[in-house]
Amino acid sequence: MIPAMPATTLTSRRASVAALRFGRLASMGVVALLILVAGVWASWGSAQYVMLTKGRERGTIEVARCAREVCSGPYTPSSHGSVARNRVVIEKTVAVHKGRTYPVVVKPGSAEVVLSGRAGVLYAWVPMGGALLLASVVVAGGLRRTRFAWVLAGSGIALLTAAFATI
Repeated sequence: MIPAMPATTLTSRRASVAALRFGRLASMGVVALLILVAGVWASWGSAQYVMLTKGRERGTIEVARCAREVCSGPYTPSSHGSVARNRVVIEKTVAVHKGRTYPVVVKPGSAEVVLSGRAGVLYAWVPMGGALLLASVVVAGGLRRTRFAWVLAGSGIALLTAAFATI
């Protein structure tokens, strides 16, 4: 025969289990939120120039040279007040090829440009797509919210696929 536990032992055990469950939910929620905030932070560095173009210099770059991490070429303005430049620099990515011309936005106070248009917007938000995929794993495993995790993963896959198809 198993001896009966006192009521205070059962109550304290339930309280411990509830505290551990709350701690797991809180810590995994914070981790998922930090991943998403990091994705927005990483994406916003380029996305702000592409999405908020009012008052910014817009034009095209004809890529003439590509080095290890950057490509460069002459800049031809297309917006009012923009000035032509002999050489501007764009980050070398899978979307940038030597000899092609791309629509770009000039980062203020520099000779650096970023892709503009639909492709530029989607490419700027690629880090957010990765963050959505990573956060979906944390939400599914740590928070045990599988439906919400599938929504996050689907959003991340949709964003990355759209960027890939556009570029």
